[in-house]
Amino acid sequence: MRTVLLRLHVPHKPASDVYQTLADFERYPELSDAVRSVAVTQVSENVTVSDWEVTFRAGLLRWTEQDTFDPGALSITFRQLEGDAAVFDGSWQCADAAPGSEIVFSARLDMGIPSLADALEPIAVRTLISNIVSIVRGLVGQAELVASDVAVPDPDPVGSAS
Repeated sequence: MRTVLLRLHVPHKPASDVYQTLADFERYPELSDAVRSVAVTQVSENVTVSDWEVTFRAGLLRWTEQDTFDPGALSITFRQLEGDAAVFDGSWQCADAAPGSEIVFSARLDMGIPSLADALEPIAVRTLISNIVSIVRGLVGQAELVASDVAVPDPDPVGSAS
């Protein structure tokens, strides 16, 4: 499993405007070549279920996720309910950052194929980073990736080696 953290600076747009744009998932296919389709079903005032189809190298990744919106905190959390990855969850967070705003995207990704994890997951992570940057730029215009971090958890976190 990989953990991805991206920080993007959006000049001259307040965080509340950026959040509203990010929260409008159904517009993603219009504004980003990376997203083929998104279908959103309202569950409650701040919760949706969305079906995604996104370009992945020469093919497509598909999944269904539950999205929780917190307009007061300018955050969106998501978790995959079913789909091509074994685990895909994370969040979007917007904050004012002079001049403009900052977006922090974080996600956990596990493609669910342990024997191919070392080969497949780095490709999936690079594609995820590229797609997120493309999506943000398509949605808000000018945006600069100011930091990216990818972490691979220790396979033996309890230190059970003797």
